[in-house]
Amino acid sequence: MKKILAILCIGLGMASYAQEFQVSAELRPRFEYRHGYKTLAVDSINAATFVSQRTRLNFGYKSEKLKAYISVQNVRVWGDVSTLATSDKHGTTLHEAWAEVLLNNQFSLKFGRQEIIYDDQRMFGNVGWAQQARSHDALIVTYKPNDNNRIDLGLALSAEDETLFEVDYNVNNYKSFQYLWYHTNLKNVGLSFLILNNGLAYNDENDEQQVDYNQTFGLHATLGKNKLKADASFYFQTGKIADTDVSAYNFALNAHYNIANSFNVGLGGEYLSGTDMNATSSKLKSFNPWYGTNHKFNGWMDYFYVGNHLASVGLIDINATIAYHKNKFSAKIMPHIFSSAATIVNNVGDDMSPGLGTEIDLVFGYNFSKDINFQVGYSQMFATESMEILKGGDKDATNNWAWAMITVKPSLFKTTF
Repeated sequence: MKKILAILCIGLGMASYAQEFQVSAELRPRFEYRHGYKTLAVDSINAATFVSQRTRLNFGYKSEKLKAYISVQNVRVWGDVSTLATSDKHGTTLHEAWAEVLLNNQFSLKFGRQEIIYDDQRMFGNVGWAQQARSHDALIVTYKPNDNNRIDLGLALSAEDETLFEVDYNVNNYKSFQYLWYHTNLKNVGLSFLILNNGLAYNDENDEQQVDYNQTFGLHATLGKNKLKADASFYFQTGKIADTDVSAYNFALNAHYNIANSFNVGLGGEYLSGTDMNATSSKLKSFNPWYGTNHKFNGWMDYFYVGNHLASVGLIDINATIAYHKNKFSAKIMPHIFSSAATIVNNVGDDMSPGLGTEIDLVFGYNFSKDINFQVGYSQMFATESMEILKGGDKDATNNWAWAMITVKPSLFKTTF
């Protein structure tokens, strides 16, 4: 009996220190037809058609005190190199390469190249729609005293190379940031608070590089009760960008209700402050959702805040959702009504209507298996003259976008030892 107990104790001890290693992959080709995507089209110019592809190979390791993850990635457009090419156009990159040290049951340190995702991804997200996605070189200190509370301290410091003295930083990136994120769960309510200090390099009037810091303070709340789900957020920005004072804000409210087992309807609105085109003050009042997954918001045609519409007239987005999901099939339609949050003027200085247009987004999905998913989507923009002033192009052209995507994410190998 003593020998049996000893063997059991040794086995339990070994189980508590079990290590796990797994290898997975992702292949995601996507066909796109663009005639008015991101900016208004002109009928005299033909639509763009192409296939892009993301390919990833992922390695994960987990033990009692350590987690580690490496994601190797290649992004390409079909045909961007010849069939006899000796080198790739974009090469292979490290999308993620991080380790997380579990100091004890409450504290951990996560460092390296990593995705940073919080709340609804409005301020920090992985931009998963973009084939290259987004990741940061950062250190995150996490304190989690229990299942309902968590505090993250994030730190990033950017440089182009190892040097012996200070040199200019010329990458299109932040020079540094520091943030605190706190989340708590209160029964049916989730609350998150964010403070971000964001440092951006710029050249002053003497062509000398300086770093200005702007701050974002925000609250994000969620409610889930029975068939109703809702979320609300408010963010305020201050500080300086390129020696310009900033005073901007953003608030949003969304609600979704399951009217049946397979049907969900929703209504939402978002306001992002902007700067008048005829402003007499030098203050920047345009809100910037710095590192968010902006494709998720304000229409899938990416007219707003996806590498564009920054330091502009802001946005008011009133939208609705009708979604269906049953078994392996899903469908969703989302109309958006867009308006500017600040004054638009034409080339002779006259005020224009704030209305920018209406976008209708439609997507269908089918889960062929747990590793394979098919999606197709279509979007149409019905723009106004005010949108022409902001984007150029022709509001009367057929401004549409269509896409089809296959996502394959197999688990190649997994072992516990």
